[in-house]
Amino acid sequence: MKVAVQQEDLQLLAKTLQEQLLVEVSTAEVFEVKCAVNKDGLMILTQHASDVIVDAQLIFAVIEEVLQSLAPQKKQRVQCFLRVFGEQLPYAKCFLALKQTERWGDGGMEGWGVEEAGEAISYSSSSSALTYSPSIDGAEEEELFDPFADVPNLSALKPGFQVKPILLGAALLGIVVLGGGAYFLTRPCVMSECKEIQNAEEVKTKSPQLMRHAKSEKELLAIQQQLAAASTALNIIPSWSPRYQVSKELKASLSGRSEKISQVVMALQTASLATQKVQTPAYSLEELQARQHLWRQAIAPLEAISSSSELYGLVQGKLLNYRVHLHAVNQQIFTEEKWLKKLTAAKAVAVAAEKRQATAKSLNDWQKVQSTWLVVVNTLNTIPRTSAGYQEAQKLLIDYKPKLAVARDRATKERFAVKSYQQALSTANQAKVYQQQNQWQAAATYWDQALQTAKQISEDSLYYTQAQSLIEPYSAALKQAQEKVQVVSSLQQTRTDLDKTCINGIRICTFSVDNAGIIVRLTAEYDQIRQNNLANPYSENSDTAVDVTNHLQILREALAVISDNANVSLFLYDSQGQVIYTRTLGG
Repeated sequence: MKVAVQQEDLQLLAKTLQEQLLVEVSTAEVFEVKCAVNKDGLMILTQHASDVIVDAQLIFAVIEEVLQSLAPQKKQRVQCFLRVFGEQLPYAKCFLALKQTERWGDGGMEGWGVEEAGEAISYSSSSSALTYSPSIDGAEEEELFDPFADVPNLSALKPGFQVKPILLGAALLGIVVLGGGAYFLTRPCVMSECKEIQNAEEVKTKSPQLMRHAKSEKELLAIQQQLAAASTALNIIPSWSPRYQVSKELKASLSGRSEKISQVVMALQTASLATQKVQTPAYSLEELQARQHLWRQAIAPLEAISSSSELYGLVQGKLLNYRVHLHAVNQQIFTEEKWLKKLTAAKAVAVAAEKRQATAKSLNDWQKVQSTWLVVVNTLNTIPRTSAGYQEAQKLLIDYKPKLAVARDRATKERFAVKSYQQALSTANQAKVYQQQNQWQAAATYWDQALQTAKQISEDSLYYTQAQSLIEPYSAALKQAQEKVQVVSSLQQTRTDLDKTCINGIRICTFSVDNAGIIVRLTAEYDQIRQNNLANPYSENSDTAVDVTNHLQILREALAVISDNANVSLFLYDSQGQVIYTRTLGG
């Protein structure tokens, strides 16, 4: 279990050192760090590609700076090595001897440092005589690096692996304890739990939901105070702390949200001031322009809030209202700037209206007079009560409105006359169409409508004379159509009577009716029955022959009556087309 913990802690320390190299060394992206522990203490191996030129002292100095944030409980030896990927032996090494130094703490003197005398740091490289001790041969050097053989590469670790600052202190402590020494962090938020970061992360997590549900400026200010307090608490974390970068990112995030809230709060406060001013009327253009400026100051920052922002819901609810107010102010400014021009223009148009009214002789003339007076009155009505020209406009309206009423009445009367005249012509044309189709009932109806429409045109209308010329011909056409309706009605009754007469259990006959007369034809079925009975009058059904003969006589008499009622001739044929009976008019 201790071996597993030690390996995890060594990986954590190696990851920390490699991340620091990424910050301090420009070519650090090609480096790999491994850590191991033997009976002599902690060993650190740094590897790089063969085509990369590095400064060994800079590499060792960066490692020293990281380890300097750690402190042994007793004197501790650390060995550092530089090696090219694929090589068995290192080409540079460094020995660090750490011993206790003094610093002020809560209860007295505590802390640690790196001594650079006696057991001080020493560097060596393959190009100097200090690279390896003469007593250590190649086999010994190879054995020295055996502890790194089973150390996994950082690049092979789980994707997304990140060093959690809160675990770093415990990991380093585990390393030095198992390796024969003890290390611990000497600055805030490293060894123990960092409540400041925990609180800041909690505020960062909860603040979006709070911002999303905020309904007022007061609630936004309360959220902003929480963000500020959490951000200020992070200031105690020093720059050399492993959690400094996390705190820096948290502060930036909290500050960004606070800044967004500030923009919205300032906009809401500006809108509140503008709302107060709107409660009283403005009597000058300058005052209206000042209000316009306030609304624009309130709207601009809110429009910059994107739909993905937590404040979008609150902002959209306010924006519509603010834009309405701004639009109202813009309209007031526009009206106030234009009222004098409108007043002057209305007077000029009124002069033109009076001239047209004096010479109007047609519907078009009166329509122009009406529209001109309407422009004058509408223009004066648009001048607001708060405008300096309001009183003069009201006086002019008292004079101009009656003139508009006169023009409107006359134009309406002429418009009705024109419409009636045109409608009379159109209705008469339709009556002629029905007349040509022998639809006399419809023709009579339309002739009557055309006549009545022509009679409705007023005597003082410009179309009165033209309408009077239509009355006589329309009256004659109506009379003719009504007479035809009577004839058609009679023929329809004749058809109804014939239809009843030609059916008696079976279809006895067919018929056609027109102005020339009534033509009736016996059906083949009826003729067959009649002939059968005539050919065998003394059969068992001898009474049938008498019945058929009597029925034919009755049929002729019935048809004669129908012919008389219709006042048209009658022609009766058998099914073969032979004439059986005829009756001419007066016969």
